This record gives sequence, structure tokens and C-alpha cells, in this order.
Amino acid sequence: MNDSSTDKLLVERVQQGDKRAFDLLMSRYQHKLMSLVSRYISDYQEAQDVVQETFIKAYKALPKFRGDSAFYTWLYRIGVNTAKNHLAAKGRRPSATDVQVEDAEVYDEGYRLRNIDTPESQLLTSELEKAIYEALDSLSDELRTAFSLREFDGLSYDEIAEIMECPVGTVRSRIFRARDGIDQKIKPLMEDSWGRKTSKVK
Repeated sequence: MNDSSTDKLLVERVQQGDKRAFDLLMSRYQHKLMSLVSRYISDYQEAQDVVQETFIKAYKALPKFRGDSAFYTWLYRIGVNTAKNHLAAKGRRPSATDVQVEDAEVYDEGYRLRNIDTPESQLLTSELEKAIYEALDSLSDELRTAFSLREFDGLSYDEIAEIMECPVGTVRSRIFRARDGIDQKIKPLMEDSWGRKTSKVK
């Protein structure tokens, strides 16, 4: 039985009044939801509060859940909206500094960090990390969300479209624009790194 089928059974049990079934759903998705929310809210305690609020909202809304989308897609949508509302209430915008530099290898179109292993290029690690953080932070909420759900959570374009409540074509466009924006931020550093390397080859 796959995760989707298991989720469906657990949801049905919750709708029949079995609260323990919801505990199982929480256990299954708490870590993933925390990872998602942390991309918006860098403060750990605040992120935990938003995750908790998300589960509370989901529990209250489950009686009306009809399974038109996968449970986790539905839950992610609630999480994204709850995080945005939390930040809006505090007059803040999302932080992107929770993303690890090791994850940056998914950004590139030929600038893979996994291949940067020379002493010279390793000197650029802090500069590159800063550039990645700035690139992510410079993206709009829509671009950052689409990119994160695709690259970090591995969701399909259809699933992201459901979460963000927009056409699949819009999702593809947002992800393309996000990748391009990040690539443009990183590219000068990588070209500079390459220049430093070649200048030493005599």
C-alpha cells in the first residue's frame, strides 16, 4: 500500500472520529511540514507554532476534505497559507536563510557545487553561500514557493499547481524564473572562480 492509499484510510478514520489516526498523520508529515514552513520563517519556535497551527486547521477542516487532491498536497497548501498569514500579521517577509548550501546543486545549469573541490574554489564557499541566500531572498513569495516545492520536496508540477492554486503553466513559468534568477546571482561568482583557476595555469 502506498503513502497516498494509507493517507486516505487514515483520513477516513479521522472523519469517523478516530483521533489517533490524525496523530499518525501528524507523525508522518510533521518533519516535512516543518521543513516547508522553515523556508518562510527562520525562527525555530515560530516555525513550530505555525506547524502546530497548520495541523489544528487541518484537523478542523478534515470533515470537509473530500479527497479531490492528495492529503499531503492539501496539507502543504494549508501550511503555505498559514506561514504567509503569520508573516503578514507581523509585517514581515519570508526568510530563505534556512536553505543549506549543500542543496544548491539543484539550482544550476552547469555550475554544480558538488564538483567544487579544489582548494582555490573552496575559498569561495562563504561568498557562494551568501550569494545563494541573497538569491533566494530576492525571489518573490510565489517564485520561492514554487521552486522549493519542486526542488526540495520533489512535488510534481500538478501537485504544486494544486497547492498554489494556479495553472500548471504558471507553475512551470515560476520555477523557470526562479532558477534563472538564482543562476544569474551565482554565475558571476562561478565565472570569477573559473578565472582565478585558469589564471594560475601557466
